Amino acid sequence: MRAMKVKHIGMLLLAGLAIFGCDDTTGTLGVGMLPESDGMSAHTTTFDVTTRSFVVDSVFAKTSTGYVGKFSDPDFGYYETSFLTELNCTENFSLPEVYKITAQDSNGNPTKATGTMAGDSVVSVQLSVFYTKWFGDSLNACRMSVYELDKKLDKNRYTNINPEMYYNKNNPKSLLGRKAYSAHDTSIPDSVRKAKDSNGSPLFYPNVTFPLDKKTFGEERILKVYRKHPEYFKDATTFINKVFKGVYIKSDYGDGTILYVDHVALRMQFRFHHVNDTTGVALKKKDGTDSLFYSTRTVFASTKEVVQANQFLNSDLIKEKAAETAHTYIKSPAGIFTEATMPYDEIYSKLSNDTLNAVKLTFTNYNINSNYKYSMSAPTDVLLIRKQDLKSFFEKNKIRDNVTSFTVSHNAFATNQYVFSNIARLVTTCINEKQSAKKAAKEKAGTSWDEAKWENDWNHNEATKDWDKVLLIPVSITYDNSSSSNSNSITGIENDLKPGYAKLKGGPEKNANGQVKSPLKIEITYTSFNKK
Repeated sequence: MRAMKVKHIGMLLLAGLAIFGCDDTTGTLGVGMLPESDGMSAHTTTFDVTTRSFVVDSVFAKTSTGYVGKFSDPDFGYYETSFLTELNCTENFSLPEVYKITAQDSNGNPTKATGTMAGDSVVSVQLSVFYTKWFGDSLNACRMSVYELDKKLDKNRYTNINPEMYYNKNNPKSLLGRKAYSAHDTSIPDSVRKAKDSNGSPLFYPNVTFPLDKKTFGEERILKVYRKHPEYFKDATTFINKVFKGVYIKSDYGDGTILYVDHVALRMQFRFHHVNDTTGVALKKKDGTDSLFYSTRTVFASTKEVVQANQFLNSDLIKEKAAETAHTYIKSPAGIFTEATMPYDEIYSKLSNDTLNAVKLTFTNYNINSNYKYSMSAPTDVLLIRKQDLKSFFEKNKIRDNVTSFTVSHNAFATNQYVFSNIARLVTTCINEKQSAKKAAKEKAGTSWDEAKWENDWNHNEATKDWDKVLLIPVSITYDNSSSSNSNSITGIENDLKPGYAKLKGGPEKNANGQVKSPLKIEITYTSFNKK
């Protein structure tokens, strides 16, 4: 068999568009329109793809959502999650100024004044954890604890972060509060829960709130420091370094509920004077007393501008599930990916002088039949990516390029599949990568060229050993909903941190002859150019 020329594989996209150009999801793409004199014919063949479950102890998680709680599943055991977050101090932040009379008439009555705050004190201060969604039992009794960090968070966004590196659990002063809660607070009447403003937006925001000491925390830690050193509040970095490094939030009681926290807010209540709009002088009531009002403000909150880190802990049962060989799994969060070994060498060897037009790879999942009330469902979206690109893809906030990274959604109603209808550019990219490296090595070696040794080195070298491996990963995709086009463009892809799993057909199990029992099939449509 003649060796395939690299240029044929490299022409994939051009050939696929110019020759077939109709639909990359079908097997027959329009070859019948070509005249017989072209000497071209289309064919479809399949190659085996071996898969296995790939355990991950952590994933990169750059997200503004905090996850807190514990959930036990009969198949995968428990997983427990908590998070650490800094609180943002906006640039040019300021607290209200104390009311001060600056001018009086001859009778001693104030004629001008500045500031509105009645007394330099805090009425109340609280830390609130806001959420709108959760997974599991909404009525499950849980308990949440909040600790103050004593070390600044670094940029570690991986879910195996150790919170104890950032707070002292043995220092009783680090505990800011502890409170019992349920995701659905039954003490809130429906009239409050369902109330909406004039725009139809909900007025009630589910939360777990921790009252803090107004003297030691509100005044000594915040207000007095601000009065003495306003420069500490000029931006988030200075505030975090000088005033408040953040909080660690965990659930230390309860099993069955995971909260999806939208943000954490430090809120302070102050007392203010009603003042004259022109003079700034405090207004009086009819009885001559000051006209006062109270106002609560969110002064600092967790936002995308500051560091937030989630920790996920899985039971050892997840490793046992991943060791099963008759199938594979994908499991989120931070649990199991499916690894596939692609038959690039075999494709290169057998499709000599042919042009690839479409390459289809399908992952089929078994139906999830569970009597468990809060069973997990299959991940909605998945990413197919080269294994060697895993770290850089998420750390550099990349999105799919449809060359070496692809996303699809789960077809839950028709086929129970994740179908990658055309990953041909991935196949040609990887084949060209190896063949180019081999050609360069051969030219450099000259007469001392040893192909067998080079192949062995290629397959075992740390930099290239995973060249033929891809990973199937549960992800969460963000779209630009403001796009004027019919199809929303992708603006972000993150590891899926919500509970979910799928049991997939395949796996590395072998028969008595040493052959893989149930390999996946990669379907290739290619064009042969027949010489006359």
